[in-house]
Amino acid sequence: MHNDIKVIDENRQGEPTMLQSSSENVSSKKLYLESYGCQMNFADSEIVASILKNEGFETTKDVNQADAVFINTCAIRDNAEQRVRTRLKDFKKIKKENPDLIVGVLGCMAERLKSQFLEEEKLVDIVVGPDAYRDLPLLIEKVEDGQKAVNVILSKEETYADITPVRLGNNGVTAFVSIMRGCDNMCSFCVVPFTRGRERSRDPQSIIKEVEQLFNDGYREVTLLGQNVDSYLWNGGGLKKDLDAETVHLALNHQLPSEQQKDFVTFSNLLEMVAEVNPDMRVRFSTSNPRDMTDAVLHSMAKYENICKYIHLPVQSGNSRVLQKMNRGYTREEYISRIESIKRILPSCGISTDIIAGFCSETEEEHQETISLMEQTIYDFAFMFVYSERPGTYAERKFEDDVLPEVKTKRLNEIVALQQKHSAIRTNMSIGKIFKVLIEGVSKKSDEMLMGRNSQNTVVVFPKNNHKPGEYVNVKVNKCTSTTLIGEVV
Repeated sequence: MHNDIKVIDENRQGEPTMLQSSSENVSSKKLYLESYGCQMNFADSEIVASILKNEGFETTKDVNQADAVFINTCAIRDNAEQRVRTRLKDFKKIKKENPDLIVGVLGCMAERLKSQFLEEEKLVDIVVGPDAYRDLPLLIEKVEDGQKAVNVILSKEETYADITPVRLGNNGVTAFVSIMRGCDNMCSFCVVPFTRGRERSRDPQSIIKEVEQLFNDGYREVTLLGQNVDSYLWNGGGLKKDLDAETVHLALNHQLPSEQQKDFVTFSNLLEMVAEVNPDMRVRFSTSNPRDMTDAVLHSMAKYENICKYIHLPVQSGNSRVLQKMNRGYTREEYISRIESIKRILPSCGISTDIIAGFCSETEEEHQETISLMEQTIYDFAFMFVYSERPGTYAERKFEDDVLPEVKTKRLNEIVALQQKHSAIRTNMSIGKIFKVLIEGVSKKSDEMLMGRNSQNTVVVFPKNNHKPGEYVNVKVNKCTSTTLIGEVV
């Protein structure tokens, strides 16, 4: 499990990527592309689709019609990895009927499991890491010539800044924009720095160009993505770790002399640049590390109405000893200080989090500190997991996974029950209020209802009437569930 990739939508796991412009061109090659994991993986699939579109591939939702099958993988959680393995076995059966079918693994599992996939289990023809997607056309050619193909080399420079992603065939209203790649945090339980490499930020001008194009294409909301978005820092390119650590700290907090500060674009700078593309373009971001969530970022959010008032701030544990063992880089007190700053500068801000139950050596008393922190914060919602040991991490090498499974489950159940209570409290506070909502599409439960989200990232549903996706409407909330606001346009 990764600390900072927040938003794993279980409904989208295994979702096939479809190009919006996809036509049924019988002469084209057919690509079937499944994605697992976090938002970054789905954004990466858009990059892959764009690269292969230029090679004559059209996407298909029918794996039996495909000339090439790729699965974009997640190595963060064990259950995601098991689902990927199961799918690869399904594809192997299809390949027996169609020997020319190319099967490939992309993304986070690629480097760690390349030998198993290629040599031992013989499940795939191609293994490609997240920094090597540009090589896909050449790797496909190698396979067509009867060879196995692999490139899992991590890059110091690659951000895919010059590639315009082909958007997934979703609502045409919201889109992901990747602003950086990799992670420097080295949390002891997390494999991401080893599967995605170290942090490097994308040229801000290429980001602005992409957002402008999205607005011109009818999109009305972007989510800026990174393993740790608020540590974004542009100083001409390359790895952030190669910069002087003190200079980085001062730059992110806007504490350098003005002549030096102007050489850097920080995340707060970037937020404002994106917000100024158009006031009708909403801006969200995901995800943040508490130690990098500066007041400068909060003040930028407060300055612009179209920067959504929502922050996902993973805590993982409410106990400082456990946080130190996780190598999170902050204490309980420092985390609470960040929450207090958010509530002071952005009083209406929605806040969500990630919590791990049963990390190595966690005691019952330390678990109760997580409970007390939740009671103090009252999150809008949370992503909650039991600790699962991931191969190759520092925790796997150095710590004993010594909390009994039944104890982990008990603690997780307590966390989940409390969060359900808090989510209900937070949604009930919205009854009677009016929110500006960007319409994203039709409600899953009724064709007569539309849905969107308010600035705080809470789902709002309301009667369709004559409204359409992409419009902004003001909705008065009349009732709610623990996760959804229900109202009417006013």
